[in-house]
Amino acid sequence: MQFVFDGRPPESPLVDRIWTTQSTGSAEGDSFISSATTNWEMVITKQKGAITLTVRGPETHASSAGIPVDAEFLGISFKMGVYMPHLPVSKLVNEGKNLPNAVGKFWLHGSVWEFPTYDNVEVFVNRLIRQGLLVRDDVVDAVLNDQPHYWSVRTVRRRFLHATGLTHQAIQQIQRANRAAEMLAQGKPILDTVYELGYFDQPHMTKALKHLIGQTPAQILRLNEAE
Repeated sequence: MQFVFDGRPPESPLVDRIWTTQSTGSAEGDSFISSATTNWEMVITKQKGAITLTVRGPETHASSAGIPVDAEFLGISFKMGVYMPHLPVSKLVNEGKNLPNAVGKFWLHGSVWEFPTYDNVEVFVNRLIRQGLLVRDDVVDAVLNDQPHYWSVRTVRRRFLHATGLTHQAIQQIQRANRAAEMLAQGKPILDTVYELGYFDQPHMTKALKHLIGQTPAQILRLNEAE
């Protein structure tokens, strides 16, 4: 099955996007390809009367993931450089951590919290900020936006890894692969995509997309033609 995502622009400067989707009609054993991603997120899952909150880190490669049957999802994807000091993003790369439940609520850093809803995400995020559970590292912003700075290379590397879980180069590779997949899905010829995004050659892009997106350029084009 294919997920159909909905969402709205976030009001918080720390949130990259807010999304919702559901797996209605899925069957036991169904799976999908999860592409590499640069952002960590919180995902609230409702299924069969139960609700859980999962903190999911960035992913450095494509992987197959199971689909919960008849579930609803709310996701809060945070901007790069935003992190929780007590749960560094570097410990969440390619991992997901379910926070413990507390009778209709959940535990976070020693306190009981209500599950956020689609309409009150910003209220939830602001409370995290006020309690010091969500912070932002300006080093990441400066590097990603090519802004001048005076930090040493060693300091930038250390703080970048701590705040994002990834190196700047890894982020660039994932972003380029996602852009290539978007262009191909829009019908852009393979060789034109190779040239515009600066891949060395077609085999280089094919290897990158297979590893990071889980599909070759030809597979993405064929899927687009089938639709």
